[in-house]
Amino acid sequence: MTKPSATQLGIDLDALDWTRSQTPEGGIEVAFAGEWTLLRTANEPGALVSVFDEREWACFLDGAKKGEFDRVAD
Repeated sequence: MTKPSATQLGIDLDALDWTRSQTPEGGIEVAFAGEWTLLRTANEPGALVSVFDEREWACFLDGAKKGEFDRVAD
């Protein structure tokens, strides 16, 4: 199966329950739509929405917990 873009999912992104992680440097928002996890930059209307399948999301979370993205925030 090919992973769809947020547009191809055919859902109203504004209707999703977005959870925000905010820091002084910025933040992200995450929402779940069926088997897909959506990620976008907080406070940026019309921002690009990344779509993750369950395996990709699990790998992303694992990397975040291990500090793999810490230097990106510098």
